[in-house]
Amino acid sequence: MFDGRWRGAVDRTTKPVGTALVRVGVTADFLTIFGLAMSVVTAFVVGTGHLFLGVVLLFPTGLPDLFDGPVAKASGSASVRGAFFDSVADRISDAVLFGGVAWYLAARHHGEMVLLPFAIVAVTSLVSYQRAKAELLGLSARGGLMERAERFILLGVCFLAGGVSASAFVPALWVFFGLVTATALGRFVTVWREAEGPPRVEARWREGRVDSRWRAWREARARRDVFGERPLLRRYAEQPVGRWRARRAGVTSSRTGRVWRDRRNARSGQRVARRTGTRGV
Repeated sequence: MFDGRWRGAVDRTTKPVGTALVRVGVTADFLTIFGLAMSVVTAFVVGTGHLFLGVVLLFPTGLPDLFDGPVAKASGSASVRGAFFDSVADRISDAVLFGGVAWYLAARHHGEMVLLPFAIVAVTSLVSYQRAKAELLGLSARGGLMERAERFILLGVCFLAGGVSASAFVPALWVFFGLVTATALGRFVTVWREAEGPPRVEARWREGRVDSRWRAWREARARRDVFGERPLLRRYAEQPVGRWRARRAGVTSSRTGRVWRDRRNARSGQRVARRTGTRGV
């Protein structure tokens, strides 16, 4: 919901922070790794039963994911590799956090309630997968009730409820599960309706994509004269045909080919001379 409606306001707010972090030498990859490490610490704290401390640790766990994008843009290091690394780290962080929740439930709640965090992780991954697949097909699957920022906020509410009363923790998780499921269903319906229209031509590479070094090099190479800066390629480009075509056309493409042709003609002449009896005349 925050990403779909207030992304512009969030970017304007986080851009100065990203510029300040770049000045002190912080990189986007460092923030991603730091957030991933803090998710492990938070999961351990929650698993051992310290839910109030887990609420506090959610801030250093989630804030790096908010500022790694502005840092990458401010430093000019935004790339497809960084976006891929950030997305994978987010999925690992979600799995680790709810692994800590499962640990807490296994230690204090008996029965099948320990499977609830794994169900939440499965539906959360489905929400992220729907957006990635839709964008790959040229569609839009942004928005929804429970995007990553909202999931962190509601997870903190669940920790607070569990810290106040242990019996309130499981119902809060059920609310979490219901809202995430509603988000997954809403995104499915949105993409399903949008896909009913005519197919888009540029589904993979769309305007506003994050540039990478490989794509920049490839586009620059396509714009310039390829043979203008490569004399070796220019020399081969001047040859109209290759060896195989040259041999068929009777044109030799190298000195070795010419020697082979002369020897072949000489042997053919000797065979003709033996047949006609004119050898040595």
